Amino acid sequence: MAGDLHTHTTFSDGSLQPEELVSAAKKIGLNYLGITDHDTVDGVRRLYENGLLPDRNITIIPGVELSVNNPAHDVHLVGYNVDIYNAALIEMLEKIQEARWERFSQIVKILQSKKYDIREGDILKIADTSRSIGRAHIARALVKIGAFKTVREAFDKMLAKDRPAYVPRYLPEVDEVIDVIHQAGGKVTLAHPKLIGNDELVEELCGKIDGLEVYYPCHKPEDVQHYYFLAKKYNLLISGGSDFHGTASRFVKTLGEFTISEELAKKFSSSLKLKFD
Repeated sequence: MAGDLHTHTTFSDGSLQPEELVSAAKKIGLNYLGITDHDTVDGVRRLYENGLLPDRNITIIPGVELSVNNPAHDVHLVGYNVDIYNAALIEMLEKIQEARWERFSQIVKILQSKKYDIREGDILKIADTSRSIGRAHIARALVKIGAFKTVREAFDKMLAKDRPAYVPRYLPEVDEVIDVIHQAGGKVTLAHPKLIGNDELVEELCGKIDGLEVYYPCHKPEDVQHYYFLAKKYNLLISGGSDFHGTASRFVKTLGEFTISEELAKKFSSSLKLKFD
């Protein structure tokens, strides 16, 4: 059996409801599942409040993925085993979500000014249960109305940085995010370090965090070796996951396509002292 510590649901930009994700994970034999939606713990909260967490057949690790402010690089931190009702965490997430909504409205207005026949309601239908509206939702809506053939094309031509409809958004500082996750009783892991594109920055962050996502779909064997060495050097927890969204634009299209070993997932989970175990 194996584990996947990095997945997303419809409460951010994934394609499966939390219940569907858990069911799919159990069906393929995963023993450990990290649910790490962007900027929200609503999906985990729904499982808990509906009596589906904990689950005796699979260890579910509650998490949240947060982008942090960096002028040159895209840096994501994942908080694992956070208290989903912690006041400081909820306050931060609400501030981020409000900024997402403001940016969402601005992007729609820009697209409309460029004669794209798209409305906020079109995107909200795509977003479904998500309050964490992002560019991925907008891109999917643009594909649905026939403006672009693929989500990637929508990003490349309109939504990516320096493209006509790009709008920056509020991002908390790295130290602020680390502090809030720790206040919520969680552990902080740096997600997909290779995608940051600057290993000096990665090593700098290793001195502040609790864990490193060593295993990731786009990490080549030499990358895994390098980040494993960094994790050992800084005495960090070792994590790994597919970053599953269930959409064609991601590295992994199918849950179970990329997993980590039972031994590694169990060691990571055991170190957290799970609140819902």
